[in-house]
Amino acid sequence: MASNGGADRSPPPRRLVFAFYLTGHGFGHATRAIEVARHLVVAGHEVHVATAVPEFVFTAEVRSPRLRIRRVILDCGAVQADPLTVDPLATLEKYREAAVVPRESILREETEWLSSIKADLVISDVVPVVCKVAADMGIRSVCIGNFSWDFIYSEYIMEAGYHHRSVVWQVRKELGLEEDAKVLLFNFGGQVCGASDSQDVPPNFIKLAKDAYTPDVIAASDCMLGKIGYGAASEVLAYKLPLVFVRRDYFNEEPFLRNLLEHYENSIEMIRTDFLAGHWKPYLLCALTLQPCYNGPTNGGEVVAQILQDTAIGKECISDKFSGTRRLQDAIVSGYQLQRAPGRDVHVPDWYSLSETETGAGPTSKNVATKETATSSFEDFEILHGDLQGLTDTMDFLKNLSELNGNNLESPGKQQQERTAASVFFDWEKEIYIARAPGRLDVMGGIADYSGSLVLQMPLREACHVAVQRNHPSKQKLWKHTQARHLENAGLTPVIQIVSFGSELSNRAPTFDMDLSDFMDGEKPISYEKAREFFCQNPSQKWAAYVAGTILVLMTELGVQFTDSMSILVSSAVPEGKGVSSSASVEVATMSAIAAAYGLDINPRDLALLCQKVENHVVGAPCGVMDQMASACVEANKLLAMVCQPAEVKELVSIPTHMRFWGLDSGIRHSVGGGDYRSVRVGTYMGRKMIKCAASDLVSESLTSEAPAQSDCYKGNGTGLLKSEAALEYLCNLPPHRFEASYAKDIPEVISGDAFLEKYGDHSDTVTVIDPKRSYSVKAPTRHPIYENFRVETFKTLLAAGNTDEQLSALGELMYQCHNSYSACGLGSDGTDRLVDLVQEMQHRTASEGGSPSLFGAKITGGGSGGTVCVIGKNCARSSEEIAEIV
Repeated sequence: MASNGGADRSPPPRRLVFAFYLTGHGFGHATRAIEVARHLVVAGHEVHVATAVPEFVFTAEVRSPRLRIRRVILDCGAVQADPLTVDPLATLEKYREAAVVPRESILREETEWLSSIKADLVISDVVPVVCKVAADMGIRSVCIGNFSWDFIYSEYIMEAGYHHRSVVWQVRKELGLEEDAKVLLFNFGGQVCGASDSQDVPPNFIKLAKDAYTPDVIAASDCMLGKIGYGAASEVLAYKLPLVFVRRDYFNEEPFLRNLLEHYENSIEMIRTDFLAGHWKPYLLCALTLQPCYNGPTNGGEVVAQILQDTAIGKECISDKFSGTRRLQDAIVSGYQLQRAPGRDVHVPDWYSLSETETGAGPTSKNVATKETATSSFEDFEILHGDLQGLTDTMDFLKNLSELNGNNLESPGKQQQERTAASVFFDWEKEIYIARAPGRLDVMGGIADYSGSLVLQMPLREACHVAVQRNHPSKQKLWKHTQARHLENAGLTPVIQIVSFGSELSNRAPTFDMDLSDFMDGEKPISYEKAREFFCQNPSQKWAAYVAGTILVLMTELGVQFTDSMSILVSSAVPEGKGVSSSASVEVATMSAIAAAYGLDINPRDLALLCQKVENHVVGAPCGVMDQMASACVEANKLLAMVCQPAEVKELVSIPTHMRFWGLDSGIRHSVGGGDYRSVRVGTYMGRKMIKCAASDLVSESLTSEAPAQSDCYKGNGTGLLKSEAALEYLCNLPPHRFEASYAKDIPEVISGDAFLEKYGDHSDTVTVIDPKRSYSVKAPTRHPIYENFRVETFKTLLAAGNTDEQLSALGELMYQCHNSYSACGLGSDGTDRLVDLVQEMQHRTASEGGSPSLFGAKITGGGSGGTVCVIGKNCARSSEEIAEIV
């Protein structure tokens, strides 16, 4: 949508030739391009369209010898498992085949074609390779797009363009519809979703022709059910048509467009489980009560055609959208960072707001609030038990919670989805139980935790808060779609309703609900495997496994029987995907709040082990217990020293006042559920199995050996040592010298899964499975925890040494060694390597100038493969300045 912006309408001096390259990502791009091409043709120009979109899409609307279609594939669309699920890896592979491998031939062929048609301007929507062709040839080029492509490709998802066309009101008559019939347009991609020719449809369903023009059908409908794309959003706004949408996964433009639609009162969300189960009626009835209110211009095709014409003859065309008054240094929009170019404003629409302070999703306030201020902020609450501990983030959370009470939901102003959902499911006259759990910075230990290492973990200021309330099913306040489901099932089933603040910043569904009976198989809780499958049904709501999974674990492991409904509000300031235990903090805070609500007395260690089961078995991430223990047991300004066998707190080590630790974000997302972490863990357990088998073989040889040179005393002690190694439970109990002397030479660098299984049977790890078809690195993952345990023990001992540069240098060297060992395992990344290199450069630059370094070491943290880098240095102003320079 655009207004003409005062464009100069003077005619061009001659007929122009436009080469219009059009992506094959979706028909929406084509229908948008038709409008632009039609205006160019009407103006007397020649338009050549190069695209993979079928020719009839263009010729059905524009019939002119000046419009020519050339079929060519220069990029790819998104590969989807179904209309709602994109396969990012398959999309990448398809793009590689279509555009990366044949790049040189594409450049050559497009140069020849542009020369043959004598193009005045190259238009790209948005096929990136042709911009280079045009630049090399000295031809002007213009990109048309709804969003910049780096934004869309950041999660490998293609957008779905928009289009505008005059309304054809006789569509209803042609389809044989009664005047008073309510028409739902079912649109999930392509032109309009249609069944195959051979497929029968249910009563009241009509199959549209494959070349049906979407805008005409939209104009003839009362409501649309589909997914949000730019095409769908612009069309329903233009025709004031209510949209019931089902959230897509990894579709980065969706939160932005959803805010647009909400602002104009144009949409409601249907949860995916109800969509797949056919529970549509309550959503459709609600949608018909909406009164969409967009009244802006819709002549985008005309305006863009004029801009292209002006650009082709050399006129400067600068959009007034770049003169926005809201200047942002770094703005988080829809979960992705937009960095402002020097001297240019970033235009943020008036209808879009982050509302980080409203949702509690932003960073914790650094201002120290007094207890008097905190009390006045949430004076409607009475703290029945517990202490705020002077924590400003807890005070902020309580303030946010108090503001939910009395939210005016009838207000015409835009409401945050999360706040609206949370405000209606609490009974403000009953107790609410709140727990806080911090994230953690992995100083030393990392992935050696599942091998039994000593680890050193430091709490972060950032934490997760969870509020829980229990209610009898008959008194539980239910969301409308949940009410409809219960009326249909005619029963008072306890329900779990969860709201996650900050969901918009992470592009995930803000709410989740389920019946508690979904966790039951007859009289027993369902298996963890079935629970994992349950949560995987809807990837955009998979996050709920971290929260609701705590309930199933309590049922399974402790036999707790839950008969009440539960309302759970989650608000976390721990950055996601940065390797600082955002998931563990959610699990620990949730289980702590539920335990308090139900009077369960669970000590911190046991609670951490239960939370690990949530992540291992319900979520399916093969993490060790380090993260949960750190979140449950740490204290401020101290390092948690813990031996992971399985989870024994050794002591809390005070951080010496002369040193300081920083966590630097590499900008690369990390996940312990990822392939690299999982394969390294498999390789580690393979190595342990090989060592145990080798030790058993050596025991047998020593018992049968009759070599006279070996004394009985030595033989007995040596056999005892080998027997203990044959029964090795944790790799970290094997000293480095024993590994090198007896086993290192026989551990292979790499082994295939089928070769290992054939020789050793199994790797004895309960949370990972060996894939026979892939190869695993073994030697480096086996060596890492053995040496890492030694490094952590040494690090802990050195912390108690004197305050000297030598002490800090030794600590820093241990961290550098740990970082290099991660890389050897395959868990490094360019981003984290660059940060560590910058710390080293800073350290050596200062030393070469004759000064005393302020920074001494750095390492990748947690599960690796991106995430956060931990840095050690002096606690002084100089070190903070150097950290700022590195950032």
